Amino acid sequence: MQHKAFVSYLSARACVSLTSNMMSVAIGWHLYQLTGNPFDLAMIGLMQIIPILALFILTGWVVDHLPRKQVLIACVAVETLLMSLVALVMTGDEVDKHLVFALLFLLGCSRAFYRPAQEAILPNIVVKAFFPRAVAITAVIYNTASTAGPFVAGIFLAWIDLKIYWFLALLNFASTIFYTFLPRLKHIKPTGRGIEQVLGGIRFIKHNPIVLGCISLDLFAVLFGSVMALLPVYASDILHVGPTELGLMRGMPALGAVMVGLVMARIGEMRQSGRLLFVSLVIFACSILVFAFSQTLWISLLALWVYGGVDTISVNVRSTLIQIATPNDLRGRVSAVNTIFIASSNQLGDFRAGSIAAILTPVATVAIGGLMALGIAIGGYYLFPNIRKLDKLADASVERKVSPKL
Repeated sequence: MQHKAFVSYLSARACVSLTSNMMSVAIGWHLYQLTGNPFDLAMIGLMQIIPILALFILTGWVVDHLPRKQVLIACVAVETLLMSLVALVMTGDEVDKHLVFALLFLLGCSRAFYRPAQEAILPNIVVKAFFPRAVAITAVIYNTASTAGPFVAGIFLAWIDLKIYWFLALLNFASTIFYTFLPRLKHIKPTGRGIEQVLGGIRFIKHNPIVLGCISLDLFAVLFGSVMALLPVYASDILHVGPTELGLMRGMPALGAVMVGLVMARIGEMRQSGRLLFVSLVIFACSILVFAFSQTLWISLLALWVYGGVDTISVNVRSTLIQIATPNDLRGRVSAVNTIFIASSNQLGDFRAGSIAAILTPVATVAIGGLMALGIAIGGYYLFPNIRKLDKLADASVERKVSPKL
């Protein structure tokens, strides 16, 4: 029963992830063809990130107070409706870009509720012993969708052009059906009143060294270590290659993530998990430094493959620890805060790379980022001994005994 529920969960997440990646490519392509203004491309991402930043306290509260299965179904149903409206607007005689941005903002509002719910429900549908493997398998699905989505979107744009939005609405509707196959879960309402409930996730993170450490490491490692925004610069000005090689460079981190994720999904319970996390962070930083100074394509590709592969190990350990170390009645609020950190680190990481590269050279920018990431890995090793000393990931569940009363 639990494996059937997990398959339904994976199928739904695959549909949502594929839809999200394909829509970003399609909307970007059509709006740029319509207006020719690069700022409109920035607005696409901005309209979807603002709701996550603005609503995280409310979304976490909702995920912890309402049945998570119903939250997921409601979110994907609303998203299907919004995507249908996007299809109507994009296939109309005149496209109003402001209306498109408004629909994308509403879509971002729905995803602000969806993301914490999809993270918080996973420990409820698999047994604890299988949970680390479930996280690894889920990461493989996400990275595969991130890799395949833009490629598939390009094919569909060439094949059916504007009708792609109707296909995306249909694909997203499939996720609604898959989520209905999840089991009926026992809902335990959180304790506490008023502001204690609303801010419970923040207070828990503050007092739990394992969850605080995992979220902090994620934020700063990605913030300083992100190189994706500078790949076009490296391809053109440093490696002197064309768009085909740039496509390979963009795909290597995802390829490394998928390959390592498949291995992690097959292995048994990891030992020395805490040390493994910090080793992966050190290798992550070293891969950035190799990429920074490489002037040979195959070395750069290898560095990017390692970059994505070891990041998957780090993400798997951190994501598992966050969920295991958090009581069930707080997972929604903690996942909402974690979503903020993930979104901020990715967006701010690209902004950091681009802005510093405009002042310094791209090589100096990436090298400094690699050194900062290395410093974070080493510093975190000493700042978070609770993580460093962990053997099995399941050992983190004892942290619930010292969590504050909320």
